[in-house]
Amino acid sequence: QVQLVESGGGLVQPGGSLRLSCVVTRISSIPNTMGWYRQAPGKERELVARIIGYGDRNYGDFVKGRFTISRSDAKSTVYLQMSNLKPEDTAVYYCHTTLAGNNYWGQGTQVTVSS
Repeated sequence: QVQLVESGGGLVQPGGSLRLSCVVTRISSIPNTMGWYRQAPGKERELVARIIGYGDRNYGDFVKGRFTISRSDAKSTVYLQMSNLKPEDTAVYYCHTTLAGNNYWGQGTQVTVSS
């Protein structure tokens, strides 16, 4: 069964940066489509970014060029580089993939943007 393990969250001041990592284990090669979602208290989970292979990337409208998703299949890792963070970016960030029709989620990593 695929396992996703996120890391890299923490407390950062507005305007700061963080890089989240998602290591994919228990599978010989990471799935073609990988994504990052987030969920703030009292809100629904929403798509942050999605990468398909090494080409296509999709971002939530709120990203506005501040985040970049990337991957390293050699390291079985997907990254989310976040810059110019805002207090409204505060949320638990989850790594996600779909394999054989099943959804897989990591345990989440907390990102808090506050002065």
